[in-house]
Amino acid sequence: MSEPQQRARDAARIDDALQQAAAVLRRHLEHDVPYTMKQGHGPVTAADHEVDALLRRLLPEAGDGWLSEETADDRARLQCRRVWIVDPIDGTRSFIARRPEYSISIALVEDGEPVLGGVCNPASGVTVIGGPGLGVQVRGEPALAFGVVPPGGLRVLASRSELTRGEWQRWQGVDLLRVVPVGSVAYKLALVAAGAADATWTLRPKSEWDVAGGMALVRGAGGEVWSPIGEPVRFNRERPSFGGFAAAAAGHGALARRVIEQGRARD
Repeated sequence: MSEPQQRARDAARIDDALQQAAAVLRRHLEHDVPYTMKQGHGPVTAADHEVDALLRRLLPEAGDGWLSEETADDRARLQCRRVWIVDPIDGTRSFIARRPEYSISIALVEDGEPVLGGVCNPASGVTVIGGPGLGVQVRGEPALAFGVVPPGGLRVLASRSELTRGEWQRWQGVDLLRVVPVGSVAYKLALVAAGAADATWTLRPKSEWDVAGGMALVRGAGGEVWSPIGEPVRFNRERPSFGGFAAAAAGHGALARRVIEQGRARD
């Protein structure tokens, strides 16, 4: 099988897996959503575990590695060229509270680079699938209320919790910015890839499963991703986390970088 044929096959498998996972989440929301707290982490539900098991059954093939928020890390992945990196529910708190900002994120990484990604927001029906050299396919209609954006301005998606904690005050007064809060990291990246926003960033640590799928999508749409603190943006690392990340749609990277650095200078 040629590489383009393999990519098309894997993209179709990602699409199918996302739709099956979305159906699982919708079924769980027909009732109350009980949860427990993971030690040192956030909440986890039976839906997280069910989707994790579903994706692990549908996606990895012989020789593929696996990295998921809800699976004990198997370091054998470090020896694999192809690795699936997934977050069964990105935004579990939103899922529990029935806020419509949770998502399912899937990435296929080869030699440390995300080559395919898929993110689905079951509440809105928005699904974005694609990767570098493939473009992106968008289903559904993401609707975001940015208001009037000044010429040359940036439509930016920010973490709802970071805004609540006041961590975006460093960018107050930047007239070019119009900021909308969105709860899921993966969904923010998918919205940038879909053209519904121009940029998103955080200076807080994130795990690979939070961002791998969305980063493949942003790159597939012609945008760029980088680390504001200068670390390499590589995946399937021994310690699978970043100290922060930024993403911008095509043509908006230079301005996003300047704005981020202005905010960092205010620390």
